Amino acid sequence: MKKISALLAIAMLALSCGDSGDEGGGGNPSAAALIAPINNSECLTGTPVSSTQSSVTFEWNPSENTDNYFIYIKNLATGTTSQFNAGTSLTYQATLQKGVPYSWYVSSRKEGRTSVSSPVWKFYNAADSVTNYAPFPAEAVYPEMSATHAGATIDLQWSADDLENDIETYKVYFGTNQNPTTLTATVTQPQLLNVAVVSGSTYYWKVVTTDVHGNASLSQTFQFRVQ
Repeated sequence: MKKISALLAIAMLALSCGDSGDEGGGGNPSAAALIAPINNSECLTGTPVSSTQSSVTFEWNPSENTDNYFIYIKNLATGTTSQFNAGTSLTYQATLQKGVPYSWYVSSRKEGRTSVSSPVWKFYNAADSVTNYAPFPAEAVYPEMSATHAGATIDLQWSADDLENDIETYKVYFGTNQNPTTLTATVTQPQLLNVAVVSGSTYYWKVVTTDVHGNASLSQTFQFRVQ
């Protein structure tokens, strides 16, 4: 009898230890699935606030093991990111500038757990009487921001999207100045191959994307270092 009681006590202790190691229940949050505004689209659902602003509703599906959502909205024209606490709501309303490109994502959080971010979506907030929008600002693919590169040449690669799918050219500015002003090349594909670099130097580059209507967008300035 004493042996059985001892075994039961050990089993109960093991269960107790297991429970204490998973405080709060469940695992880490999963990524929220975004709904609207739709990726790479013009947002037409905003409610006008003024001639230059409208109120846009962001929506997403619930994620597992989540007790709080934070939404991040970035003005792609200025590079400014705003963070908002949505609590447990699956929607959030924000007042945005009309005719401006934005990106957004949702961070799912649970106390004591690792937060998980959704994919990043982009959209243009609809503007009055605008029929053609500038392309979305280009984003670096390779090298990534602040990466380290080895070699005497590098292939610059970026991604770009446009509502009308009518991108015509990319102008690449490249150099060791933090604000590169030297036009290195004008290309029709989102890459510039075999760019010469020097070991020990830090390089900066940016891309101006232009569509067939002459609408243009400027990327942020990217940087990388050569070993």
